[in-house]
Amino acid sequence: MLEPSDNRLRQREYLLQISRAITAQLDLSSVLNLVITYAVEMLAGTSGLIAIYDEESGDVLRIRASSQLPREMWPAFAPLLDMPVGDLTRHGVAVLRDVAADTGLNLRQMIALPLTVRQAAVGVIYAFRAALNVDFSTNDRQLLQDFADQAAIAVSNARLYQGVLREKQRLDAMIEQSADGAMIIDSRWRITTFNKAMEQITGWSREEAIGRPCAEVLGIHSAQGVNICLTDCPLQRRPFMDNPVANGRITSRDGREFYAQSHYAPQRGPGRVFLGAIANVRDITAQRREAELQNTFISVISHELKTPVSIIKGYASTLARQDATFSQETLREGLTIIEEEADRLARQIQDLLDVSRVAAGGVRLDRSDFSLVSLAADVVRGFAAQTEGRFEFELRFPDEMLPVHGDYERLRQVLSNLVSNSVKYSPDGGTIRIGARAEGDMAIAYVSDQGIGIAPEEQEQIFQRFYRVDNRLRRETQGSGLGLYLARAVIEAHGGKIWVESQLSRGARFFFTLPLARRQLTD
Repeated sequence: MLEPSDNRLRQREYLLQISRAITAQLDLSSVLNLVITYAVEMLAGTSGLIAIYDEESGDVLRIRASSQLPREMWPAFAPLLDMPVGDLTRHGVAVLRDVAADTGLNLRQMIALPLTVRQAAVGVIYAFRAALNVDFSTNDRQLLQDFADQAAIAVSNARLYQGVLREKQRLDAMIEQSADGAMIIDSRWRITTFNKAMEQITGWSREEAIGRPCAEVLGIHSAQGVNICLTDCPLQRRPFMDNPVANGRITSRDGREFYAQSHYAPQRGPGRVFLGAIANVRDITAQRREAELQNTFISVISHELKTPVSIIKGYASTLARQDATFSQETLREGLTIIEEEADRLARQIQDLLDVSRVAAGGVRLDRSDFSLVSLAADVVRGFAAQTEGRFEFELRFPDEMLPVHGDYERLRQVLSNLVSNSVKYSPDGGTIRIGARAEGDMAIAYVSDQGIGIAPEEQEQIFQRFYRVDNRLRRETQGSGLGLYLARAVIEAHGGKIWVESQLSRGARFFFTLPLARRQLTD
């Protein structure tokens, strides 16, 4: 027979084994199942439940695990959960009797062990017996209290771990779903997290990128082609910055080149030792191109505005000379040029005003019904006189072409711009055709030429503000890069669309749609 001291030693060893098994787990469900299994075993019970307090409300017990009690029976034990643990000794027997009657279980005795950590209630263990046993000794009660304390700590730790895990999963989901590239690097500058957007930006797969140095995967280069991440990493600049930024060009693994901006959120320990950082990477190629286009536009428009002003001033100064006498023909010619250049200057200023209106919220239209054929003929007459026979203009409209509903002057501006572009980019002359057809409630109009054409990759960009086609005629032709941008704004304000079909060296055909005038019902 074991001596009392030997029995206590065995119990302590058993408790140590249980504690190790419980504290080795961090998954809450696994911890709860272990706790209730060991509790029923230690209390010589036949079944048991463990209930823990709801994390949100803090005062509601919910059953989370059981031993030898099917889940469908859990609701029958709800009356026990509603009773304070201190009242279970006096009033729990009657409640237990009702539960036994409802479930058909042989429940004659119940032992409740409260779980507390630093005086904060975590939950309650309920162990049930089928027979009435002798009460526990003082030593047994101390052993059970030690077990309850260990179990409470294990449950609390598992809940904390579960909360951290949930927060990490939420953070991972936010990083993964971010539209910007996001990656996390450790203290050795190696990548530990790499989201989907970063895969798209860099061309590196997540599996390949993780574990590699960020300078190898991201590789932001300066305008001189130097890898900033290797030679001038913003995270290593002195003095240390709280939110360093790097800008430069990136060549993706699949050969794409673009401009990127990377914002860093560094983490530093004592002595400002680098512990890691979160990098937020954004493709700013479009913004960069927009800025470059605006700078180019400012240069171009300055030249475009200065040219007519210089011509006007030159002719006005010449004609105003007191020491010269000019014939009537010379005077008329000079005044005509002054008038033409003034009109040109007015058109350029009007374009700038129109761009401002579009940016401020759209184009105002003065709508009416009119003949698209008459509008096209009017535009062609003006260009035929200017081009001195280098072009043949053809109008291709059906005999019964219905009128359109729109702003005559705005659409004249659109058609004039399209014909002007055809003239500019057809250095060898040729035929320029203007036509239309009705399709449903819309007219589909077009302007085609036999010029140099437009490359496929530029066919969408030409409708952007300030954009000019990059070809050999770019420097030789006047233009601010606003005409097609305004044309699209006007057509879209009418509820239509504008697009281009073109092949290099085979000309271009611009299409746009407009609403037809409504047919009037007659008796």
